[in-house]
Amino acid sequence: MSNIQRFRHFIQDFTRLIDGAEGNEPQILASGKPLLVDLITHDDWLPSRFSQPDRNTYQQFLLHCDPLERFSVASFVWGPGQTTPIHDHTVWGMVGVMRGGERCEEFSHDAETGALLCTAQHELGVGDVDLVSPTIGDVHRVSNALSDQVSVSIHIYGANIGAVKRHTFDAASGKANTFISGYSNNVMPNLWDRSLEA
Repeated sequence: MSNIQRFRHFIQDFTRLIDGAEGNEPQILASGKPLLVDLITHDDWLPSRFSQPDRNTYQQFLLHCDPLERFSVASFVWGPGQTTPIHDHTVWGMVGVMRGGERCEEFSHDAETGALLCTAQHELGVGDVDLVSPTIGDVHRVSNALSDQVSVSIHIYGANIGAVKRHTFDAASGKANTFISGYSNNVMPNLWDRSLEA
């Protein structure tokens, strides 16, 4: 049985942060990061159905969406060798690794050719958090850093990310293609059944 109350407390704390920040992105990122770090360093709360890999592609499971769609939380599950296309988010986001590891390649447009150039890359281990946003850097490609095991990360975005129009990019030309990611699940964890705690 997962310790779902840990996730419930996280959602309550993050909702209070969003209420108080009133859209102040730097405040949300600065105050939200330690909340996410605390969540991902306790691997006892994520129900197993939201950490199952697919043999063909990475999974994006919606865990919670704020009723006003001010933020959403998802688990990303990466099988060995799985990777995203180069993509953007168009909103702020936080990515925290809970199991395994991730490799992140950051891209920017070449001013002369329009091509996308990889400007930096780094790896995230368990407990590490990456930040993205149009204001601090928003175009990247993410992959499982491990060739022999599944990795799981918890993502928070400043919108209902599965419904946001975003872009994938061709590296050579820089051409953008619009997409809406959706989610891999049609049910979410039940955070609100307290009967087993009574």
